Formats: sequence, structure tokens, C-alpha cells
Amino acid sequence: MLDIRFIRKNAELVRTSARNKGYDVSIEALLERDDQRRELQKKVDSLRAQRKQIADQMKGGVPTPELVAQGKVIKAELAALDEQLRTVEAAFRTAIDAIPNIILEDVPLGGEEDSVEVKVWGDKRSSAQDHLEFATKRGWLDFERGAKVAGTKFYYVKGDLMLLENAIYQYALNLLVKKGFTPMTVPHMVSERVAKGAGFAPKSDKESNEYFVDGENTMLIGTAEAPLTGFHADEIIDEDNLPLLYAGYSPCYRKEAGAAGKFSRGLFRVHQFNKLEMYIFCTPEQSRQMHEKILSIEEEIWQSLGIPYHVVNIAAGDLGAPAAKKYDLEYWSPVDGKYRELTSCSNCTDFQARNLNIRVRRADGSLEVLHTLNGTAVSLARSLVAVIENYQTDDGKLRVPEVLRPYLANREVL
Repeated sequence: MLDIRFIRKNAELVRTSARNKGYDVSIEALLERDDQRRELQKKVDSLRAQRKQIADQMKGGVPTPELVAQGKVIKAELAALDEQLRTVEAAFRTAIDAIPNIILEDVPLGGEEDSVEVKVWGDKRSSAQDHLEFATKRGWLDFERGAKVAGTKFYYVKGDLMLLENAIYQYALNLLVKKGFTPMTVPHMVSERVAKGAGFAPKSDKESNEYFVDGENTMLIGTAEAPLTGFHADEIIDEDNLPLLYAGYSPCYRKEAGAAGKFSRGLFRVHQFNKLEMYIFCTPEQSRQMHEKILSIEEEIWQSLGIPYHVVNIAAGDLGAPAAKKYDLEYWSPVDGKYRELTSCSNCTDFQARNLNIRVRRADGSLEVLHTLNGTAVSLARSLVAVIENYQTDDGKLRVPEVLRPYLANREVL
């Protein structure tokens, strides 16, 4: 959520940024509701002050009929105004919740095709066998039994592939701990408040990717980002303690309701997968540096694994509501002859933190909303695809990336 005071002073900037993100919102309607609620609040505050004066006059004696009559009139007026204020406040909240975060000035404009490549690394392999065929033949992946047990796009990972997944996770986790991240496991469900605060679609949104629990105000997480955002909800963190770096490991559950037309073969866009997520709470002046830090860690992981990739500065029209800027790291797929999604990292500035009332106490005692950032260290399903495509041998074996061998009893080949 944006600060309404910022919107009042920068209405055109907010309007333009929302339009560049592809959001159809009315800043005028929002500001009109804001004026209404502020005017009603003044009236309510005035009546409450009058009621207090009357109550003070009644203390210690018998109230006069005039005071009693005035009190009844004020009570009735206040009840009516309170009801109007609740209605206007609800409309205001709906309107401001629809406003996306503003984009940073170096975000390219346009849609997905207008995203800008900012870095390329590694030598591209020319061809490979599809990961699904390769892994299924070896008994490592079983989508048929997954569908029998849970439905389409659920699966079993078995044998050496499961050990490889664990090795990738352990390697990435150890690297993050060395970088100063605190490792965490997180709740697999969050409340609607935390989900919306982190920027995920509400239950009423038909395009929502989240699984909601019937009869409860909770949803299964699509990423550890949601519970990590909520970890410090309603807290004030001293400036000296920032930045706070967390590494959250969890399964992720996604309907992929809005993924029509997206690449989804095999382990792409499945309904459940494991992921190690980086998350940072920091001061506003630190967030740009922290964004580059997260990206550099993602690059270090994939360079050390020997997977060719490029980095893309995502265009405004392809950004979600919370992100002010986002990088995608896409690996080179020798099967498809193009780059495929692997990890991403976003600077959400103060958007999520304001939703969940997370603030920093400055050295001078003043309070300010802090900034939040998130980034994928490893998304295990897609990580397996990248390794299978880039490390398979002509005789049907799979070479183990060197940095992973200590986690696989020093095996060189699977």
C-alpha cells in the first residue's frame, strides 16, 4: 500500500506509474474518498469532543434536562456519522489497496517483450534431451502416480534425483548462511491479512494462484515470501539492527490459475515444489544496494553450478503490484534453444511494510516505514530441470556439478 500523503502530493506520478504497470485505477476517485473520510472524521471528532464536555459537566451533580437532551442528540448524530465513516473508510481502503507500488526510474516501460537484458554469462550447450523424458526413463520422476494420488501437475521425485534436489538445497543454504542470512523454516499457511499485506491476490480474485482453506481465514503459501514478510508485522526495528537477512525454506503451493499460455512442461509450473527464499528488511537508503546484493548471490549460485544464464530487468507492464523493480535470472535451455525462468528478485520498497505496519526507529527516535526485498535462491523443481538439461551425458548419465559432490558422497555421476 502506498502512503496516502504521498499520493496526494504526487497524484500524476502515481497515476502514470499504475498505467505503465497495466493497472486501471482512478486516482481521482481515491482522492475523493480520502476527502470524504477526512471531512467525516473531523465531524466525528468534533461531536466526540462535545460529548466529553457534556459528560464533564454532568460529573458530581444532577444533570440538567438541557444537558441530557444535548447528549441524546449528539449520541444519535455520532451513531449516524460513525456508520457513514465506516462505509467511506471501507471504500477508501478498497480504492487504495488497488493502487500498485510505483516503479523505480530505471525500470523499462512496456510489456514482457520490452524487458531489457542486462547481463549474459556462460557457454550455451546446443542440444539436450528433455528433462521429463530423461528423468522418467531413469525412474526419477513419476507424474502418473502423482496425478493418481493428488491430481494433475503433482508428482513424485525419487532416488538419485531426490538426493540431487537435497544437495542443491544444502549447498545454497550453506552459501546463504556464510553470507549472513539467518536460516528459517516457516509456516505453510498465512492469514489473509499477511497474504494481502505481502501483495498476494485476495480470495475473491478468480486469477488468484493461492489455495485457500475453506472455513478459515488462511491460505497455503505460494512462496516463503509471504510468511517472511509477516514475521515482523506490527513491529518497530531499531536502525542499528538493519538490514535483517533471512533465508526461508518451504514447500510452495500454486494453482497456476493465471498461467494459460505459459511454458509448463514437466517440472515447470507444478502445483507443489520446494524453494529457498531470500528476504531482507532494511532502511530505505539501503534497499537499492540490497537488491543488487540479492542478484549477485543468485548469480554466484548459478555460476558456481555452471549453468549459463542471462539477467533481465523486467519491464513495468510485467511487474506485480508490490514490486518497484525486479530482475529475472533465466537459464539457457539447450532443449528449447531459449532462456527459461529460473529465479527472480524484487525490491518492494515500503509497499509491503506499510501494509503490515513494519517500521524502523531511527537514531533520533523518529519512526519510518522500512523497505523489504525478496529473491529466490533456488526453486528446486526448476533447478533440477536446469541441471538435467546442462549436465546430461551422451550415454544417458548425469554428471554432478562439482560444488554439489560433497553433498552426494563425492559422486561424480548419477
